[in-house]
Amino acid sequence: MTVDSLAVRTKQLLDTARYLNLASVGEGGDPWVTTLEYVWFADPLRFVFGSATSSRHSRHIRARPQVSGSLFTTDSAGAGAAISSVDGAQFTGRCTEISPDRLDEYYARFYETVFPDPRQRAEWQLPAALLQSPAPHRLYLVEVERWWLVDTRTWAEDRIDRRIEMPLDAQTPAQPSLCSHARTTS
Repeated sequence: MTVDSLAVRTKQLLDTARYLNLASVGEGGDPWVTTLEYVWFADPLRFVFGSATSSRHSRHIRARPQVSGSLFTTDSAGAGAAISSVDGAQFTGRCTEISPDRLDEYYARFYETVFPDPRQRAEWQLPAALLQSPAPHRLYLVEVERWWLVDTRTWAEDRIDRRIEMPLDAQTPAQPSLCSHARTTS
């Protein structure tokens, strides 16, 4: 696999996976994993998600900003999915609340992607003022430090689940199209 082919896979995965799993650890060492809807940004690779400041992962992030996570997609539904139809990635990074002075960088794109339908967005989008202290919600930024893709090339022979780490300077593909993994309207 070339770095270019890994970058193409990365973009496809980021554009199609709707949720990421984020692992955090609290002050006392208690681990936690949460599933979050996210929006991604390139150059460098970053994830943005929204959450309540009182949630367990938000409290963990305040105490220890180092996080890890994963995301995956599959072409098939159900337990019979072929290993070749699954793609995924794992990452480590640093997660922080987005400060009020940087909120404009992420606010509009986050809500446009998570709620592409203007009517849904109007119903669910929090005003920027409600994403700042003392309000109980924030947008959070994960700055990805390391990125691995699933490598199933030899799975049929040895049943070993491998990963390929992408170089940091080559990992971020072109910016996604808006609404790439967003909610669909009924």
